[in-house]
Amino acid sequence: MKTQVLEKIQSNKAVIGVFGLGYVGLPLSLTFCNARQNVIGFDVDQDKVNQLNSGDSYIKHIGSAAVTKAISANLFRATTNFSDVSKCDALIVCVPTPLTPNREPDLSFVENTTRAISPYLRAGQLFCLESTTYPGTTSDVIRPILEENNLTAGKEFFLAYSPEREDPGNKNFSTDSIPKLVGGYSSDCTEIAVAFYNLALSHIVPVRSCAVAEAAKLLENIYRSVNIALVNELKVLLTRMDIDIWEVIDAAKTKPFGFSAFYPGPGLGGHCIPIDPFYLSWRARQFDLSTKFIELAGEVNTSMPEYVISRVAEALNEVERPIRKSKILVLGLSYKKDVDDLRESPSIKLIEELIVRGAVVSFNDPFFPQIPPMRNHQVDIKSEPLTKEVLKKMDLVLIATDHSQYDYEFIGKHAQIIVDTRNCMAKEKSCSANVWKA
Repeated sequence: MKTQVLEKIQSNKAVIGVFGLGYVGLPLSLTFCNARQNVIGFDVDQDKVNQLNSGDSYIKHIGSAAVTKAISANLFRATTNFSDVSKCDALIVCVPTPLTPNREPDLSFVENTTRAISPYLRAGQLFCLESTTYPGTTSDVIRPILEENNLTAGKEFFLAYSPEREDPGNKNFSTDSIPKLVGGYSSDCTEIAVAFYNLALSHIVPVRSCAVAEAAKLLENIYRSVNIALVNELKVLLTRMDIDIWEVIDAAKTKPFGFSAFYPGPGLGGHCIPIDPFYLSWRARQFDLSTKFIELAGEVNTSMPEYVISRVAEALNEVERPIRKSKILVLGLSYKKDVDDLRESPSIKLIEELIVRGAVVSFNDPFFPQIPPMRNHQVDIKSEPLTKEVLKKMDLVLIATDHSQYDYEFIGKHAQIIVDTRNCMAKEKSCSANVWKA
């Protein structure tokens, strides 16, 4: 079976199915298409499928031209029809893995997708999970579902885990250039998965098992979470000591060894760092262990929006105004600069908390003329144009996301008070606003 699959891959006749056409699945699909591979994209959202089949992208940093090019070359089509699974040789799952309200893993998207695939699974196919999850998921959760149709992993079909490493908006790295970890359920599974990814990606890194690849992905994000928590904690301390954390970091990073710069912010956002560490914390409890670093980092990072609100209150108190009834403009909804991604964005939490405290809140974001419907948030506030008149009428401007499109000199000239969570105003020497760092 392995020989037959490898021959099909090498003859360029394989069809690749990608499940979940979001920030991970869509760029991966287009990367395979750019390598002249045939891709069927699966998604449960009919509107997304229709949009893609019309040649339009709904993700800002992925141009519609790339989608149109793949469709015109007859290399890509999107569908909601899971019976097309039988036409695919590789099945790559890129669906969300969020947390429950109790901060436990929510594998419902992964499990539901796997159950939808399972009836159509056939001998010779590769099933590869890319969604971030705890060690053991692929072998202990995914495999039993797929084996319900009397096919055996490692024999009749091949099973692997290969964590996504997307960084939306990062122009220095692309899907095809980022090293790709691949861990199979068996050595044959690893070999097949490596062969598939080699069709389109430049650097494949095989590891010994699915669990190693799953744990490596969590380590990558826990490393970032802990270090961001460290500088966030230092930010609070050094601000109290009247020391600029940003200047301290710039000084420390002149050391050419033994130090990597991380930067504070208003809280963690995105689909990985605020969520993934808790997958390992939950898993550790099943082995009667606690992950103190992970949990403490989570506490520090999730407390940052509250700290920012306290700085807003301090800034307004200086001019004898309470938060209640103050007009506050929040700049930036995205969780990071220059992307149209609201997942776990601290900006939304800041807005909700300001509203609860009675502020009159509005926002501006070049990527969002309005706040779209969100699974866990219902925020209905007004978007304001970033004009001189709007800035002057605000009691305070809160910079939550440091988009490149913003003219910070203009903002500093016309705003009264600025609370800056991203150090955007540091270089604006002509700023006339009262600037508070948070």
